[in-house]
Amino acid sequence: MTDVPDPRRFVILHGWENHRPPGHWQHWLAGQLTGLGHDVAYPQLPDPDEPELTVWLAELRTLLAGPPGQRVTVVCHSLACALWLHAVAAGQQAVPVERVLLVAPPSGGFLRQHPQVAAFAPPPLTPAQVAGAAGHTRIVCSPDDPCCPEGATAEFAAPLHLPADVIPAGAHLNPASGYGPWPALLAWCLTPEAATPIPGRAP
Repeated sequence: MTDVPDPRRFVILHGWENHRPPGHWQHWLAGQLTGLGHDVAYPQLPDPDEPELTVWLAELRTLLAGPPGQRVTVVCHSLACALWLHAVAAGQQAVPVERVLLVAPPSGGFLRQHPQVAAFAPPPLTPAQVAGAAGHTRIVCSPDDPCCPEGATAEFAAPLHLPADVIPAGAHLNPASGYGPWPALLAWCLTPEAATPIPGRAP
């Protein structure tokens, strides 16, 4: 591990049916950040195949409560994006969160079609609630994501006044669509300027 002069805390949260496979960009990202000397939490959330919202919310509360005084960045993929929005609606951020990244958020319409995750359908939120939960929140999405056929820009970015990086032909931005190592996302994590855009991976 390399010591860094300004270590940060990263909380990386996976989605539905995700058992943290080594080929996933989140697994790669956790390893890269840890190797650079940052404090990284990348837990296996309980029962990922049949998750319970209340249990995942409790896990998130615990993760956000750990070591005081650190700047926290939360990186969510898929169902974890919906988890974060529920946490915002409940006002459960116990510590200041510096930045939040929502990658490939699934739509409420998609989630309600699946009983295992229907409870995660995003709650009503205002832009002020989302803005108050973190210093900067950003969406990364693809127009052909099967888990958000409505389009994440229309479903989330526009109504919540969030910046969005739209990646063509990225599907669900997971290993099936070629998203293992993702240097641009790592660069965002390491860049102090919160508004830095995140392009897709290089071919």
